[in-house]
Amino acid sequence: MREGLFIKKNIDKWKQYQYEPAADPDEMAGQFTDLVNDLGYAKTFYPQSKVTQYLNGLASRIYLGIYRNKKEESSRIVRFWKTELPLVVRRYHREILYSFIIFILFALMAAFSAAHDETFVRGVLSDQYIDMTEDNIARGDPFGVYKQDDPLNMFVWIAIHNIKVAFIIYLGGFLLSIGTVWFLFQNGVMLGAFQYYFFSRGLGWKSILVIWIHGTLEISSFIIAGAAGLVLGNSILFVGTHKRGYALRRGAKDGLKLMVGLVPIFAAAAFLEGFVTRYSSMPIWLSLFILLSSLSFIIWYFVIYPIRLEKKMRSLPVNPQMPASYA
Repeated sequence: MREGLFIKKNIDKWKQYQYEPAADPDEMAGQFTDLVNDLGYAKTFYPQSKVTQYLNGLASRIYLGIYRNKKEESSRIVRFWKTELPLVVRRYHREILYSFIIFILFALMAAFSAAHDETFVRGVLSDQYIDMTEDNIARGDPFGVYKQDDPLNMFVWIAIHNIKVAFIIYLGGFLLSIGTVWFLFQNGVMLGAFQYYFFSRGLGWKSILVIWIHGTLEISSFIIAGAAGLVLGNSILFVGTHKRGYALRRGAKDGLKLMVGLVPIFAAAAFLEGFVTRYSSMPIWLSLFILLSSLSFIIWYFVIYPIRLEKKMRSLPVNPQMPASYA
């Protein structure tokens, strides 16, 4: 194989290894093995080439990363939340954006349909739920549904239910992302119909101040779960320069990391729904504080912090230099 073709075939993979640090030791070991194979080929056919020097330096860097500064298990947990998960999030910001757009579009479509069809909301939310809510509105307590059960029981049931739904959304990615999009459709339509119903009853802004106390974390987590499903589905559809099995394993692992990261957020959302949302008459400033704090956390941890962390990682000294003619 000519040197130019060899470089063209592998350049994207090498750049990824250089500028996107491995999220875990297993992935780093896989990268090192892959680079050793490429380095062996380059030494055989292009022993004096700059690409051989580049691969040697890059492989050496990853080797040192594997065996340097071994951490205790307690530090592994801190590293997951501080570095590993945010880097995975950054790697799939595009999928998170796609999931967000898909979800919002379905919610807007549902609101539009509800505005033009009086039976749409009942068809989505069920007659039982609408009748119950109408009774609560008549009694002057439109959000009484959040006060019916014991707070602890609500917290446990909601947390388990939402985590289960999120994992179903993620596993829908095995159906070439179609399953994930379908579940985003279902949840987006429910949200759109739900919000339109309260706005049509003159309770729109009140519903935001009450329901989005927990809904900010909950809906954001469903969208990120959708992104995890898209990551899984894309690893089947678009393997790039990797073998299909490797691409699938990596996509499934990265998607699972996103899901693990959502578990405590779902727990926090369930806590708010079980113990806080029931106080629908709380001061507006307190409701806004909780809502905006939740939104700020989501934006910071899943958008701003991963971008800053990636820039910081890229600014670290890197020994291997790509030959200028191929950079």
